[in-house]
Amino acid sequence: MSDLLKDIPMPAELRQMSRSEQKGVAKRVRQFLLETVSQTGGHLSSCLGAVELTVALHAVFNTPEDRLIWDVGHQAYPHKILTGRGPLFPRLRIKDGLSGFLKRDESPYDSFGAGHSSTSISAALGMAVAAKLGHKSREVVAIIGDGAMTAGLAYEALNNGGVLDANLLVILNDNEMSISPNVGAVSQYLTRILSGRLYNTVREGAGQALSFVPPLRELAKKAEEGVKGLVAPGTLFEEMGFHYFGPIDGHDLDTLIQTLENLKKIRGPRLLHVITKKGKGYGPAEQDPCGYHGVTPFNQTDGKMAKKSAGAASYTQVFGDWLCDKGAAEKQLVAITPAMREGSGLVRFAQLFPERYFDVGIAEQHAVTFAAGLACDGIHPVVAIYSTFLQRAYDQLLHDVAIQNLPVLFAIDRAGLVGADGATHQGAFDMAYARCIPNLVIMAPKDEQEMCDMLNTGFAYQGPALVRYPRGNGRGLALDKDLSRQIPIGRAEVLREGKELAILAFGTRAAAAMVAGTALDATVVNMRFVKPLDTELLTSLAQSHRAFLTVEEGSRMGGAGSAVAEFLLNEGVVRPLRLLGLPDTFIEQGDASQWLADLGLDAAGIEKSGGELLALLARSPSGA
Repeated sequence: MSDLLKDIPMPAELRQMSRSEQKGVAKRVRQFLLETVSQTGGHLSSCLGAVELTVALHAVFNTPEDRLIWDVGHQAYPHKILTGRGPLFPRLRIKDGLSGFLKRDESPYDSFGAGHSSTSISAALGMAVAAKLGHKSREVVAIIGDGAMTAGLAYEALNNGGVLDANLLVILNDNEMSISPNVGAVSQYLTRILSGRLYNTVREGAGQALSFVPPLRELAKKAEEGVKGLVAPGTLFEEMGFHYFGPIDGHDLDTLIQTLENLKKIRGPRLLHVITKKGKGYGPAEQDPCGYHGVTPFNQTDGKMAKKSAGAASYTQVFGDWLCDKGAAEKQLVAITPAMREGSGLVRFAQLFPERYFDVGIAEQHAVTFAAGLACDGIHPVVAIYSTFLQRAYDQLLHDVAIQNLPVLFAIDRAGLVGADGATHQGAFDMAYARCIPNLVIMAPKDEQEMCDMLNTGFAYQGPALVRYPRGNGRGLALDKDLSRQIPIGRAEVLREGKELAILAFGTRAAAAMVAGTALDATVVNMRFVKPLDTELLTSLAQSHRAFLTVEEGSRMGGAGSAVAEFLLNEGVVRPLRLLGLPDTFIEQGDASQWLADLGLDAAGIEKSGGELLALLARSPSGA
């Protein structure tokens, strides 16, 4: 373990240090962050940019009694280091190790769990109101990035917070906007004045003194706004009821601490605009903050990441290539992403067809309804979205797309287990939450060739279609890129003919099912369609087989296996049936293959469950 840890204090000790000592702590936190994340991988550039801000917050506020609510968690590694979790960093983002996000059950300093963006202000507002109702004087601070401020949820919370007049401080950590030296100096000087007690006393007193002369009071308000507007883009926040301060340099610890101390003395809704630099203090990350947002282990000296062994293309890459090919052939195709251009494989499409590429920001609800509007007028949208993020647009999927039966194709990436990001990002629920919506066609390919065929099928379908595919590499197949290749909707594929037991596999678990099926001499079916099911094949299998085993990398409750059970029950078919899938719990971070083995979803686990069913049949030779 790094010697740096012994000189990184807990927050209570940090608050007793001199300013020069606190600056030394910030330096050590940044060094420790680089040392550990270069070995483990994880979120880096955002965390490097938030070091001084984190030190200042813990130096000023009485944490954990005062509440710090970090948005998402991409910027929260320094917070974890400062709150006693540094020794756990060698096990960052691995099974039974330290989460890469905030977790209330991991530390009392994690006031609110987060993995999805833009929740911090809403949660902080709830805590501020709770403090008021409980007659407690604690401070509540939400820290949110400029990217997360593109989501409507953040503005809903700001709108409500201004009306409630809650005692809440929102810190806008802006790592995109730069400040020139001269303007920065004036800006920070003005912010210190504007956050000081004297200025605010004068401002409040002037408002009261002039209240009996409406025109003069309005003039005073306009004058104040005019002065601040020269250097601060805070008019929007002021109109929503927040006192706006900033922008200030988020790497100047003296200014940060002085401003935060001043803001503690002011009541009501406040917003502090802080300018930071992603990757601060590490050259490669400063030059390429996007590339170092989420990193694999890398050489700290030159920043070079460990090269992945040459292998099969990822499902994401195959999707991106299909999209470019389809876009070249179909001029009405447009691609939509909620701020996941790189993650969803859209970089090349954006370069080739910029007029048909739409990154709507972290705004999943808008992305889906925007797609619906396009589809109404003859454009054919492809929404590239992670399974976990589609959850945020459920009503739009149902109300705006499905009810109107609009031709929108959803390319659902990261369906199934995602590994290191853990519970907040697992693609566990899409089959279960989408299956109950009328008009949807839901497809799960066994490999990358079938994914391309399903994308062609979904694009040709004159209604809403979902194609779900996992994170990670495909099987390395030589792809037939014929864009006319399609699969008859609702038609499954028998991969292997066997006896007694039928294994019904949904998605990429089909390969493991084939291994198990061969060992058990069972029939193996690649179901392909979660909705509609191949009911004709199921009926035939029920006549020739004595037991069923369904396999899916998704929630067992309400998922694809449940659809099979419902059909058999409705048809009066009584056969031994076992559903394999993700259990009724949230799956934490860890290697996906390890989790699949632990949950009985690898070949060995499927064979074990199949063997148990066959043993049951042996004890009951009459069968159904």
